Amino acid sequence: MIQKTHQTPADCLADLRDKGILYDGCTVMVGGFGLCGIPEQLIIALRDTGVKDITCISNNAGVDDWGLGLLLQTRQIKKMVSSYVGENDTFEKQFIAGELEVEFNPQGTLAERIRAGGAGIPAFYTPAGAGTQIADGKETRTFRPPAASARIFSEDAFTAEREFVMETGLYADLALVKAQTADRFGNLVFHVTARNFNPIMATAAAFTVAEVDQIVETGELDPDRIHTPGNFVDRIVQTVSERRIEQRTTRSA
Repeated sequence: MIQKTHQTPADCLADLRDKGILYDGCTVMVGGFGLCGIPEQLIIALRDTGVKDITCISNNAGVDDWGLGLLLQTRQIKKMVSSYVGENDTFEKQFIAGELEVEFNPQGTLAERIRAGGAGIPAFYTPAGAGTQIADGKETRTFRPPAASARIFSEDAFTAEREFVMETGLYADLALVKAQTADRFGNLVFHVTARNFNPIMATAAAFTVAEVDQIVETGELDPDRIHTPGNFVDRIVQTVSERRIEQRTTRSA
């Protein structure tokens, strides 16, 4: 069996320059939503490789001192392909100063672009963003939506034509994901809301590394519980998560 387990996050990335996966200007997908389900230790390992001019595909950009915020601090990210980035002051300053290129996406569109990339779909049409700046410079076409879309648009939506925007699928050199459990073959199980962008990103990259809370022997996982099959995962590493809270909200008793 192929050896997929590694001792440290740094070990997982150590030879990826030689393999042509990590290089200055590479594209990296990073799973998570806010600080939930982020591969926090793999992000640190990526920072420590010194690779620069990264195009990073991630729903958001972490916070100033954690997650992808660490790569922004060292200015290793050249471009962010994201949906929500409102919690990072470093991101804001670099963007306003013209030091960081940003490609904003409606959140559902971002998820579908990643899913499409993993499925080998080069492009698709969506109504999200039609008639807005999101559509600037993109091909648009008019379609009659499927009847099932009537409940979304209006009762007679299936009889009326609507403008759709063409979006391309996304595919990366490297995907870094976070799961709760892996077996030694790399089959992954995600914990509740950590099952956000992680499963689709694992399918949409040339090389996928998973940071996990625990590793069990192959065959121990219930096949019906597996979210990402191990054939999509190249390396796994067990870490201790810090589980930081992005916004702590309290109230008096």
